Amino acid sequence: MFSSKSPTLNLHGETRDTCTFLINDFINDNFKLKIEYIGIIHGRSSDILKNRVHEVLKNNKYVDEFKVNMFNPGVTIVKLKIRQE
Repeated sequence: MFSSKSPTLNLHGETRDTCTFLINDFINDNFKLKIEYIGIIHGRSSDILKNRVHEVLKNNKYVDEFKVNMFNPGVTIVKLKIRQE
């Protein structure tokens, strides 16, 4: 379950192209660490970064599902495909 202690990536001030690299790198690191839930902060001002984040997440093989946080729409919560043993 996602909590305030879950790892987060803050993309404020980043370009769309830089976001792609940062998101995939962040996902790969957390997948290797077997962390199931992570957060990506994209902000609420415009949908440019949010749309890029969701586009990258749809194409990442380690992402199980994702959704916008209902309590903070500037954050997307991501569930990674971590095998539970």
